[in-house]
Amino acid sequence: MAYVDPSEVVAPKDSVEDVHVVYDRGPVPGSWSVARLKWKKVSSLAIRWNGDESNGGSPQSRGNPTWFIVPDALSHAVLEAARKLREDEERGLMDGYRAMAADREREEEAEEWSEALIGDSSEAR
Repeated sequence: MAYVDPSEVVAPKDSVEDVHVVYDRGPVPGSWSVARLKWKKVSSLAIRWNGDESNGGSPQSRGNPTWFIVPDALSHAVLEAARKLREDEERGLMDGYRAMAADREREEEAEEWSEALIGDSSEAR
């Protein structure tokens, strides 16, 4: 089984609801996630390994992906760390976009390339 999207982890159905993913490493090796959810009607913080080519992540129950509920004493620290990771990644992505937009030569090459594609598609008719 491959990477399991944490927003789709809702087992056991009688215990888990309102899953809101706070952080997801995505479909990469060693992927993991943190989510806020309701566990048996109680607002909770949960974590899980998302899985890779060899397994469907952990924890699991009867082959279904599930969550590990973080103990209350740790939940604030885990939540803050997950939020900081997400913010750092978003900031890094924006910095990358800004750097690409500032590279005039690369932008001109990209525009020429995309204009050539438009020309190619109109000639195919």
